[in-house]
Amino acid sequence: MADKVHKHSRGYLPHYDSQALTQFVTFRLADSLPTDILKILQFKVKSKAISEIEYFRGVERALDIGHGENLLVRKELARLVSDAMVHFDGERYKLLAWVVMPNHVHLLLQTAQGYSLSQIIHSIKSFTSTQANDLLGRNGRFWSPDYFDRFIRDQVHRARVKKYIENNPVKAGLCSSPEDWPWSNRGYKV
Repeated sequence: MADKVHKHSRGYLPHYDSQALTQFVTFRLADSLPTDILKILQFKVKSKAISEIEYFRGVERALDIGHGENLLVRKELARLVSDAMVHFDGERYKLLAWVVMPNHVHLLLQTAQGYSLSQIIHSIKSFTSTQANDLLGRNGRFWSPDYFDRFIRDQVHRARVKKYIENNPVKAGLCSSPEDWPWSNRGYKV
């Protein structure tokens, strides 16, 4: 029997949570999206000038520009985040695709029985932020507090999102093929 879909909001963006849903998730570094761009997008979605999908696309365009320190270009930090995501694959969730970009992360996953999407994302972000700040010798916010999620409607949508995630480093000019990017399901080596 399918689990009930739970919708909750932490401000301007709703989240959907259910063990029956495959989800596309993006979370980003704290300094990766300029406040003015974020405020404009939030205002537009609150006033219904743009849809949630248009909001997400606006955020993606801004992230692809590469604002902020882009700390995830550092191999030790990209490895930390990659290792943390694959650690509970097959236990708390099933990873279908993932990539660590210089200033954000994309996941395509399905949660396992007993684990909510918000618990999973909190666990990954909490562990990696503590470890990353230790490696950097600093304190403070590493990740932006929220994340973006989109439930997958059907197999066509799932295939399109998987392709988007796997080709994100190619699109950004970081490599020539998905297999060349070591911080993704296509190029990751244990």
